[in-house]
Amino acid sequence: MKTELLIKFGERIKILRKERGWSQEKLADKTGFHRTYIGMIERGERNPSLININVFAKSFGINISELVKLEQ
Repeated sequence: MKTELLIKFGERIKILRKERGWSQEKLADKTGFHRTYIGMIERGERNPSLININVFAKSFGINISELVKLEQ
C-alpha cells in the first residue's frame, strides 16, 4: 500500500512536470531540490514530507489538494 501510494504520487509529479514541458532539471530549479531527488520521487522511491509536497504544489502553481488528487 505504501509503495503503491508513493508510485502514484510520483506519477502525478511526472505528469504535471511533462504537461508544463519541464525537464527534471527545470523542476529541480523551481523547487530547489536536487534533480536526483526529483527522479526518486517520480519513481516512488522517496516519501516526501508535507513541507516538500507544498513546495511541489507552489512550483506547479496549484494547491496541495490539487497536487495529491491521485487516480484510484
